[in-house]
Amino acid sequence: MGTRLVRNVPIRSFLRRSYSFTSSEELPTHAKVVICGGGVQGAALGYFLAQHGWGKDTLVLDQGKIGRATPWHMSGLIGIFKPTSTETRITEESIKLYGELAQMGYNTGFKQCGSLLLARTKDRLTHFRRMKSHAVCRKIECYLLTTEEISKRYPYINTQDLQGGLWIPIDAVADPHTICESLATLAAAQGVRMFEHIQVNRVLTSQNKVAAVETDRGTIKCDFFVNCAGFWARSLGKKTQPLVKVPVQAVEHYYLHTKPIKDLDANMPVIRDLDGHVYFREKDGCILAGGFEPLAKPVFEDGALPLSVEESQLEVDWDHFSPMLEQMVHRVPFMRTAVLGKLCNGPESFSPDCKWVLGETSEVDNYFVATGMKSLGIASAGGVAKHLSEWIVTGKQPYSLNELNVQRFVPLHNNRQFLLERMKEVPGVHYQLPYPFSEFRTGRRLRVSPVFPRLKAVGAVFGQTMGYERPAYYEPKPYQDSDVDDDLTTHPAGGIGQNVEAPFRVAYTNTFMKPHWFECARNEYRACRESVAIADYSSFTKLDLTSSGPEVVDFLQYVCSNDVDVPIGAILHTGMHNENGGYESDCSLARLSDNHYMMIAPIIQQTRCQAWLRRQQQKFFGGTSSSVNVADVTSLYTALCVMGPLSRAVLSELTEADLSPKSFPFFTVKEMDMGSASGIRAMNLTHTGEMGWVLYIPNEAALHVYDKILEHGRKYAIQHAGYYATRSLRVERFYAYWGQDIDASTTPLECGRGFRVKLNSPIDFIGREALLKQKKEGVQRMYVQFQLDDHDPEIDPWPWGNEPIYRITIAVNRFITAGYGFTLNRQICLGYIQNYDVTGTIHRLTPDYVTSGQYEVDIAGLRYNARVSLRSPTLPTKFRDTYGDHYVATRHGGGT
Repeated sequence: MGTRLVRNVPIRSFLRRSYSFTSSEELPTHAKVVICGGGVQGAALGYFLAQHGWGKDTLVLDQGKIGRATPWHMSGLIGIFKPTSTETRITEESIKLYGELAQMGYNTGFKQCGSLLLARTKDRLTHFRRMKSHAVCRKIECYLLTTEEISKRYPYINTQDLQGGLWIPIDAVADPHTICESLATLAAAQGVRMFEHIQVNRVLTSQNKVAAVETDRGTIKCDFFVNCAGFWARSLGKKTQPLVKVPVQAVEHYYLHTKPIKDLDANMPVIRDLDGHVYFREKDGCILAGGFEPLAKPVFEDGALPLSVEESQLEVDWDHFSPMLEQMVHRVPFMRTAVLGKLCNGPESFSPDCKWVLGETSEVDNYFVATGMKSLGIASAGGVAKHLSEWIVTGKQPYSLNELNVQRFVPLHNNRQFLLERMKEVPGVHYQLPYPFSEFRTGRRLRVSPVFPRLKAVGAVFGQTMGYERPAYYEPKPYQDSDVDDDLTTHPAGGIGQNVEAPFRVAYTNTFMKPHWFECARNEYRACRESVAIADYSSFTKLDLTSSGPEVVDFLQYVCSNDVDVPIGAILHTGMHNENGGYESDCSLARLSDNHYMMIAPIIQQTRCQAWLRRQQQKFFGGTSSSVNVADVTSLYTALCVMGPLSRAVLSELTEADLSPKSFPFFTVKEMDMGSASGIRAMNLTHTGEMGWVLYIPNEAALHVYDKILEHGRKYAIQHAGYYATRSLRVERFYAYWGQDIDASTTPLECGRGFRVKLNSPIDFIGREALLKQKKEGVQRMYVQFQLDDHDPEIDPWPWGNEPIYRITIAVNRFITAGYGFTLNRQICLGYIQNYDVTGTIHRLTPDYVTSGQYEVDIAGLRYNARVSLRSPTLPTKFRDTYGDHYVATRHGGGT
């Protein structure tokens, strides 16, 4: 059902009714939806649920007063540019909602004054150029400004140390307080009931599903629960059984208000001095300023939380705030003579990765979350509410949340000590330069494989994924303790420094040009293709799926698009899809016995995939998920990949098993001995297209096996390989990766994997009907590979993802992934193209249309010629082997 605004509703007639609740009001015993949190997010969600006709079945509960957050502690900033297209879309929907409310006369404080982003460094200006290029695909109007243009337009800005700026006309400000009141009023007008001064004690569940909400005034049976409790959200999640992970933590956050300033322009744009970590805006004739400091202060460290917003205000720490104040005065000199009105310090919640926390939780069905808005909840509230309301009502996401989904976390992310350590760094990331492959430096060394000390000693430089330490690349110089700077306030990337309790090398890429680790990755790549290399793959998600009978086979046939009934010892790649045919997961399945499969998936799937499998089991087996046992064995095995043309020679010295192609074919698995260790699951594949094996080793034997591989590999000049090298291999081979190239909105027909789908089989599976329909009607986008012909990696800015693709003069989408191809000796870009006409209408796409076009890619405002391909390339090699001839990553023959 579409949403609509309620027009001609007399606001004042509803204000008293909406905001006069008392503790004596009778609490309903049942509702479809209970929302905890009466701030702007809760009010917006109540409003949109009412638009779907669920108003009379929706309750909003708040432990304080609905919409009564202090107006001093909110910036009201609405910036359209966000790190991901999903966040941008959500913000666009918020802007649309607030603009419509304002046009209809509702009190919103909404004003599209635009914003001006300032660059102090050349790298920041390069980032602005990249933003302007990306804006084409996102249809965002923006303009680069010189320092002279900034001075002419805004003479009150000190431009002496600036390189330029970016002007974004669509950006806006609004009053979260009045928007909350207006939305709550409109929601109440359509039947939503709101209760104040009511404490939610816990959420009751039945068979892993929301059943009721227990409050201090009684229990409410309900079908859905939405946690919009801000920095209380984590504490509330812990009160559910099973415990619901909502990893957010509050930090101190400051807002400076001046007294009225004479002749201050009411349409003054929001000024964001990102390198100074501060911002300014006009509000009611005054300046409201704030910032995101590089070293933040977590609050409520003992876990004791205030009972209301009114009680949550914090003592001002002028020593902590003074560096930001100095930056404010430096950038806008008239602030020196402004009279201080109020400096407000209050808690704002952030997530461990500085992204919003949204969606249905993995632990409990129908338990939704919307929190971690990092002080900018007004920018997200409207769009998030629109998305979640449709999801709740229809049971389907209108579009994938991707990296915003609450299921991206594992238990360690909800650990209080981890959150307190990580939150020192997170707020500063909001304004930090978004260099490629950025890494956090706090909360490290929490998930490591047993070989971590060995890898660290030989020069590994680590990145982190889902808490796992994964070698990104290897420096030729072995590690020494003196290599690590233990100063928490400095680091080459401009953020917080190394965690002194876990000294090791942390990866960084402090440039948009050729990275400093280029030669390291090149050498590792060459070892993988020309000799032999060893890589730590331990961070992959590993699940064992078993049953007492054939139930596991029947279930996997239902959830997988490929035919899983393969011989024992065989491995297959398959997708797991939703009803629209999109990828809920992309994995490898190794059949270990009749009723036992091992599933290998990206580590970002660890929580998400298990939750999805549990829910599908309940549907398939009629309300129970016990027929198939899904065991998470991720932490039980160390995975070492030995790859390259000499990998068979090395491993043959460690095992009596016959590793010849005839005895141990490609895409098969065997349990074998290695050195003096037993019980090793050896899989003949590498996820890169190179020859080799991944060894899944019980942790207690991992060091022994690793040492033996290195010992016997020395005569073959074995090298270590990190993620950057193996990533280059898969990009050059045109391998799609879930979470980067494909997601829940991508179908196998769009990404060139239709040949892996059992559409010609009578076996039913989730998404089959949608894929049959798409196959008949054709696709509207195709996953392609581009090679850049005239790009000079030494002097030109590099593609790092999200660059727009042009066919003739029309932008036809954007790259998702980019990397340097060391065999092809050029930049390789992966992404989707569409068939737009001059009016912007999307048409059916054909291979002929794709291959007949002339393409360019825009990198930071510079255009480069790009050659397109629909299929995986055949890479030249010194060692011809039939190893990979039977495997195709993207598009087989003339198929899709």
